[in-house]
Parts: sequence; C-alpha cells; structure tokens
Amino acid sequence: MPQKSLDEIDRRILAVLQDNARVANVDLARQVGVSASPCWRRVRDLEETGVISGYVTLVDPAALGLQVSIFVQVTLEKQIETALEQFERAVQARPEVMECYLMTGDADYHLRVVVEDLSAYERFLMDHLTRVPGIANIRSSFALKQVKYTTALPLKSSSAPG
Repeated sequence: MPQKSLDEIDRRILAVLQDNARVANVDLARQVGVSASPCWRRVRDLEETGVISGYVTLVDPAALGLQVSIFVQVTLEKQIETALEQFERAVQARPEVMECYLMTGDADYHLRVVVEDLSAYERFLMDHLTRVPGIANIRSSFALKQVKYTTALPLKSSSAPG
C-alpha cells in the first residue's frame, strides 16, 4: 500500500487521537486548530487510507489479575516456510501471547506473554508452546517491573529535521 503523505495537521490529529481516541470531533478540531468539518474529513481520510487502522480500549492487566509478563525467545529446528507458518498459526491462537516478532539474531521469534502467575505460565508452556512441532529451544525472561509502556507511535513533525 502506498504511504499517505501526512501534513502537520494530520500529525496533530494523530497525536491527539493516540492520547484519547474518544475525543469528540469538535474538541479534536479545536485542539489541532481547524474547524469541525475539515477535521472530520481528515480523520475519515486517515481511516480510509489505513493510517488509522482501528480503535481499541486499553485495559489494565492487573485489573484482570494478569500480574506476570514474560519475554520468550523461541528458536526453531529449521527456518523453513512450513515450520515458520506452523509456529505462527499456533502463536496467533493463544490469547496469552500479546506480541510475536520474527527476528534476526540468536532466536527466531520473540514473544511477549501475559499471564496470572507462574503456574499459568507453566501451563501455557507445557500444554501449548512446547507442543508446537519444530521448536528447538525456548528461553524465558520474566519482567520484574514495567518501566515504560506506550501504544502511541512517535510522530515526527514534517518540519523537523531527519
């Protein structure tokens, strides 16, 4: 998909929406310095072109009893297309897996897993992850403290250098 060219107003709209997707269009328009109708059209254009891919509600994991975050490195026996696809299908089916990335380097995949406690992670590991064919190695690192978490992407100003 060709990349949409974003001007400064689009970037201000995105900055506000990343902070509060429920902002009323009138308030959004006021915050970015345009009138309501052009603001609404711009938001609609950002949605239609895929710059805005959706809206979500962020839920505090602790409020759901999800106290443990684990970063998992997975190495496959063979990096062939069928093995990669099989692993990716298995991971996509698991709600505990919040993120999964195909990587360069020592491990083939990095996962971020969120569970209630160590027993829940052990069940996930033994009942699901270790049963995926073709896995050679699994290394887990447990997060002690979340230092930073954001869903907002950095928005470079069109007038900023670099």
